[in-house]
Amino acid sequence: MRQLLLVSALAAALCGPAFAQAPEVEALAASVDAKVQAWRRDIHQHPELGNRETRTAKLVADHLTALGFEDVRTGIATTGVTAVLRGGKPGPRIALRADMDALPVTERTGLPFASKVTTTFRGETTGVMHACGHDAHTGILMGVAEALASVKDELAGEVLFIFQPAEEGPPDGEEGGAEEMLKQGIFDRFKPEAVFGLHVFSTLKAGTVGYRSGPLMAASDRFNIVIKGRQTHGSRPWGGVDPIVAAADVIGTAQTIVSRRQNISKQPVVVSFGAIKGGIRYNIIPDEVELVGTIRTFDEDMRQQVFADLINVSESVAHAHGATAVAQVPDTKGNPVTVNHPALTTRMVPSLEKVVGADDVIEMDLTMGAEDFSFYANEVPGFFFFVGATPPDQDPLKAPSNHSPEFFLDESALKVGTRALLQLTLDYLHEMD
Repeated sequence: MRQLLLVSALAAALCGPAFAQAPEVEALAASVDAKVQAWRRDIHQHPELGNRETRTAKLVADHLTALGFEDVRTGIATTGVTAVLRGGKPGPRIALRADMDALPVTERTGLPFASKVTTTFRGETTGVMHACGHDAHTGILMGVAEALASVKDELAGEVLFIFQPAEEGPPDGEEGGAEEMLKQGIFDRFKPEAVFGLHVFSTLKAGTVGYRSGPLMAASDRFNIVIKGRQTHGSRPWGGVDPIVAAADVIGTAQTIVSRRQNISKQPVVVSFGAIKGGIRYNIIPDEVELVGTIRTFDEDMRQQVFADLINVSESVAHAHGATAVAQVPDTKGNPVTVNHPALTTRMVPSLEKVVGADDVIEMDLTMGAEDFSFYANEVPGFFFFVGATPPDQDPLKAPSNHSPEFFLDESALKVGTRALLQLTLDYLHEMD
């Protein structure tokens, strides 16, 4: 019996549980956990909108420079930062990406480090908040940079760190985001074999991670529709052309584009109106009403058909009311579908399982949210995954979502994200070492 117990103990010591982390990753991550939390809180308290992330970019660049990284570049795509860590051994080249921008959202979390920042956006005063978790992404990648720098001599390969502005889109009339960083040559100077990224996500509980092979996140396009009528006094609507009523009819009829014109048994489609702006006084029918919104698709033919249908609905319905419509659909170049490279996904999922255990690695449904990480993944094989952000005692389906003024990040997600990116990096670089 004693011999049997000794054999069992030895087997457990050698194998451990199926989800045991490599001690190297745990030790490396633990050494930066406190800093990651501090960086995240600092960035959260000082959010900046897309192409305006000057304070955040300086924090990142100063950190990478202090770590001794090579080729630290700033001002890419306005405020982006990149740097290269070269290991002491030959090996693969990979890229790790984090986004830095916040949203025009007035925070209502009540956190002691809540944002008090305000700005003017589209002509209106609003708060600025990291309501999507990009503060966490930046803090995590700063921590991963420090952890990997501490074992630089043992590292096999090279890592490009990408701190990207304007993932949520640049200001009107400006270029920005992942596409602009690529246009400015970041993959020309350093061509990786693979690119990795993560996103904290409210619909997953903290302590879990989510992924999907192949298409993961939708293509995203914006639209702008201006309904033009003729101003008149509210007491005599027959004296003008009411663009408000016409706009309401456009919005209602546009819902049939998805429900009656698209084969949603093939792929899902979303058409959502996000803002309506028109008029200034209770008894004046205005000259025009502006409608803005988003289109989400997974199929290029369906995407183009939605564009055509929305233009047709806008112009035809407006005409039926005696108004006219100027429909820009889309009004800017959108993001393509985010696709996880199938072979790379198969290769890297075991790394996620090492971090949280196989039971807490969740295969996701298609996600109608969008990500401009898709531009990087169109250049080289990409793997993008979600890190659960909602406290374990909350129902994630009822928790405030990303982009909500009440979006709340359980900070244990920072530890999971740090360990996951480290594990992916080390496993990829050293798999053939």
